[in-house]
Amino acid sequence: MAQRSALLNVMTAAATKAARGLVRDFGEIENLQVSKKGPADFVTIADKKAEEVLVAGLTKARPRFGFLLEEGGKIEGADTSNRWIIDPLDGTTNFLHGIPHFSISIALERDGEPVAGVIYEPITDQMFWAEKGQGAYLNGRRIRVSARRRLEESLFATGIPFAGKQDLDRFLSQLKAVMAVSAGVRRFGSAALDLAYVAAGRYEGFWEFGLHPWDIAAGIVLVREAGGFVTDIGGGRMMESGEILAANDSLHGPLLKILAGRSA
Repeated sequence: MAQRSALLNVMTAAATKAARGLVRDFGEIENLQVSKKGPADFVTIADKKAEEVLVAGLTKARPRFGFLLEEGGKIEGADTSNRWIIDPLDGTTNFLHGIPHFSISIALERDGEPVAGVIYEPITDQMFWAEKGQGAYLNGRRIRVSARRRLEESLFATGIPFAGKQDLDRFLSQLKAVMAVSAGVRRFGSAALDLAYVAAGRYEGFWEFGLHPWDIAAGIVLVREAGGFVTDIGGGRMMESGEILAANDSLHGPLLKILAGRSA
């Protein structure tokens, strides 16, 4: 069993505690699917409750750190170098529809760089964690990105634009290009878990645009510590642009060329 640092113990404990409420609330979702009101309001409350639990636990352990929250926005801390970046429920639409694929994502950003990440999948009790320079782990077992080197043998994940999102034509062009050279493309609905799965070698790569820092911060640390490469698709800063491409060292370059509209 891998030894976690004090920092990671704080993060995993907060995720575990928040997950209890989410799992309990998820059990009520199926009952609400057939009601006229539907489960949307219930899920919003569950999301906010999980965030409150996370903020309380992390503040108790590190009272000077700030926060960047999906629901609560920015909270300035006395320590301006460190802040938590949190998504209490990544995969909200899955949760809303009773689909058991969602996660809690917690990252610590230090001087603008994500340096520690925890992604917890409560339904399957899969705890992914990583800290800069210390490797990436799943429930205590060291994980590495996939060793596959050929596009035609590789499985990729992505996110699909939905109502209100831009660049549908761009996405369809990218999807067509990747489908033509790969073993398949999956869309499961949680960017944080997609990145964790790349770190664990389940997918060879993941790309998406239109994301937020709380969707990707923890996953960036995981993929890097698992030996993978994570960049912006267009050459900018991922945390600002919301565009991300994660893959192993053999496939990152070819996939980047395909997504940019150039031949691999």
